[in-house]
Order: sequence, then C-alpha cells, then structure tokens
Amino acid sequence: MNDEHDERHDRENDEALIGERLAEVQERIATAARTSGRDPAAVSLVVVTKEVDVQRIRAARAAGAVDLGENRTAELVAKAEAIGSTGDPDRAPRWHFIGRLQRNKVRAAAPYVALWQSIDREELAAEVGRRAPGAEVLVQVNVTGEAQKGGCPPAEAPALVDACRAHGCRVDGLMTVPPLAGDPRPVFARVRQMTDDLGLRVCSMGMSGDYEVAIAEGATMVRVGSAIFGPRPGVANARR
Repeated sequence: MNDEHDERHDRENDEALIGERLAEVQERIATAARTSGRDPAAVSLVVVTKEVDVQRIRAARAAGAVDLGENRTAELVAKAEAIGSTGDPDRAPRWHFIGRLQRNKVRAAAPYVALWQSIDREELAAEVGRRAPGAEVLVQVNVTGEAQKGGCPPAEAPALVDACRAHGCRVDGLMTVPPLAGDPRPVFARVRQMTDDLGLRVCSMGMSGDYEVAIAEGATMVRVGSAIFGPRPGVANARR
C-alpha cells in the first residue's frame, strides 16, 4: 500500500513539475521575444514528446501545451491515438513531425500530422502531397552539412520549396537543427535570412539548449522537450 502511495505521490509531483517547467519555458520565450523587439505571440512553442509517456504528455496538455512534436512515426501514431482530440478546437492537439522521415512511413502518419517539419527532398514532398493533399510543411535546411542530420543544402532550398508546392503542399517556412557544439547563432541567422528571402512566414529553429538564442536571431517557432520533461533516458545535454 505504501509503495502505491509513494508511486502516486511521485507521479503527482512529476506532473506538477512538468507544468512548472512549461510555464517557465513559456515565460522565457516571451522575455526573449520582447527583448528582440517582437510580440511574444509571434513565437510558438512545440513541446517535443520524444521518449515521453502518454501520462506525462497529458500533464503537459493540462498545463497548456497544444503543439506537440514527435520524430518517430510509430510513437506519433500511438500517442496521437491515446491523447485523442478535444471538443475545444483551440485546445485540440496539433502534432508536428520533426524527425527524419522515410517515404514508407508517410501513409501511417498522415491522418495525425498538422505540420511536417522535416521535408528535405522532393520524393518525400511528393509522398506527403499524395497522402495528405494540401499538407502544411516546412523545408528542413542542413546549413552545416553534417551527414547525421536531415535537411537539404541551403543552395537547394528554393528549388525544394517550389517542388513542395508543385506536389500540392503548402510551404509555411523553413526548419533547421544546429550543430551540438559551437555557437548556433550563424546557423540561425542564415536560416532566418533564407526564410525572408523566400518570402516565407515560419522559421523553426531552437531547442532546449538554445531556444532563447534562436528567438534573438528571428525564430518564430521553437521545439523544446528536455527543458520541460527533463533529460531523456541515456541522453545527456540533449538540445531537444
């Protein structure tokens, strides 16, 4: 009985802590936006739920999280089905796919994804356009050229934006993931400039370790996980 009581107490404390961390991140986003001369409402938060169980996601939802990000198809589908929807359209969860995506996984994810953040090649854009006509997408740009990261080279981004549109997708903006080490500002600044040059609205960049810097450089969307849920198992100093 005591073990059950202790487990329930620990769970309640964890859920309360998730709410506190979410509120802190939201306040820091607002402060960073105001410091850069922008309306805090101009910067949206995607709560990254990678390796986070459904109960803890529900705690974040109860604390106000609406936009949720996953990087694996199976996890996104399972969590989207478990979380479900809500009668209030303003509070309904919006799932973002933020990881490297295989074409053969698009069909399974398509019914649940509100924004595809990692479109990095035309074949993927074609599949998303076929499975989810009119899909909202971001083109992912790999500024540093790191092989382990998704994203197209910066020089190829304009053509990929055009290809996405040709395949029936709505291109909202660009997304990038900076290097784990070093100053991310040059990467953020370049992607912000590319977003402007292409006449796009959304600039998704910045994670748990650097979202305030990203906002200073012009991010309109940040993707934060570990700063809200705590470090993922076995992952130290993860930006997401």
